[in-house]
Amino acid sequence: MPRLLNKSPSYRHHRPSGHAIVTIDGKDFYLGPWKSKASQAEYDRIIGEWLAGGRSLCLAAGAAPDDLAIAEVIDRFWMHAETYYRHADGTPTSEVANFRPCLAILNRLHGPTLARDFGPLALQSLRAKMIEKGWCRRVINRATDRVKMVFKWAVAKELIPPSVYQALQTVAGLRMGRCAARESDPIKPVADEVVEATLPFLSRTCAAMVQLQRLTGARPGEICAMRIGDIDRNADVWIYTPASHKTAHHGQGRTIFLGPKAQAVLQPLMFKLDPAANVFSPIDAERARREALHAARKTPLSCGNHPGTNRKRKPMRTPGECYDVASYRRAIARACELAFPAPIELQPPEKVAELRDWRKRHSWHPHQLRRTAATEIRKRFGIEAAQHVLGHATLSITEIYAEKNSDVARQIAAKIG
Repeated sequence: MPRLLNKSPSYRHHRPSGHAIVTIDGKDFYLGPWKSKASQAEYDRIIGEWLAGGRSLCLAAGAAPDDLAIAEVIDRFWMHAETYYRHADGTPTSEVANFRPCLAILNRLHGPTLARDFGPLALQSLRAKMIEKGWCRRVINRATDRVKMVFKWAVAKELIPPSVYQALQTVAGLRMGRCAARESDPIKPVADEVVEATLPFLSRTCAAMVQLQRLTGARPGEICAMRIGDIDRNADVWIYTPASHKTAHHGQGRTIFLGPKAQAVLQPLMFKLDPAANVFSPIDAERARREALHAARKTPLSCGNHPGTNRKRKPMRTPGECYDVASYRRAIARACELAFPAPIELQPPEKVAELRDWRKRHSWHPHQLRRTAATEIRKRFGIEAAQHVLGHATLSITEIYAEKNSDVARQIAAKIG
């Protein structure tokens, strides 16, 4: 198979006219006399604008973008997003996936519409569609801001007139109690008793992840991405410096301190010699599961299948190198189903909605662990300590994560109230 080359359009000699020429997307641009400094400067200018426009002809051609459809804007923005929203190691961030649902609705409703004709009323109709789909108010506001961001990017690339984005800025976000969108349930801390009841139904690896997140208050993504070489074990308190984290693109650092309890959780998993190896690996979890099954085997080895002989040669799914936030959350959800089985009266098919509500009340997710740790740290050491442990830039963000301690107010009321 030939090797694919990602080259810029060539600077060529147009012999009939004696001028230099470059062809972009099937259109010829005459640059000036062949091999002159002026023609080479013009070539550099056009290629630079072509690259800055995401290898788009609109900038290089100098053509008016008034006939550009919204579907074309989405297509070009998506090419930009897939290369822009990436961690330092080159892996894509979750922001790319966050754009997908709102852009899908935009393309479905207004794809053929000219981008210059998309105004505030069209954006409000798009938002109404999100309300019909049952999205909560906060999610709708974030999705609306992402749609505006697409048009802002298009203005910066001179794909659409600036007036389009300026008009969209007049659409304010939905306010609580003044719209038809539902409100999302606040994320509450999960009780330690509930977590302890769930741990026996998790693999050893996932149980260690839960325990470590509860002790440190780290984000789920920071726990999943932990590698052997990211942990400094040269002092009494270990220091974990994530290679990538949520606020890295703001220039903020992130340091997570691991005390004796956290070290005891990690110690059995620190057997790997490769610094780039993940501490928490689904491969290790699957190996431990098979070893536990083999240890509990009652059939003699001389009878039945031998270990490894009954595996599929090409399975459809294989364990990955590391967990992501979604797989970590699903493992906890499955453990909650085993730890808290639903009542028999909710099993009939006609009670699916009631069963779903019951499951929601009797399950928890990793983000609740972070709030549990934040609330405990705030109660014992104050809100500033919670801010430093959680890695927040401002106290106002920590206020959201750490619930207020009402014991002090209750004591004051008992004395003077």
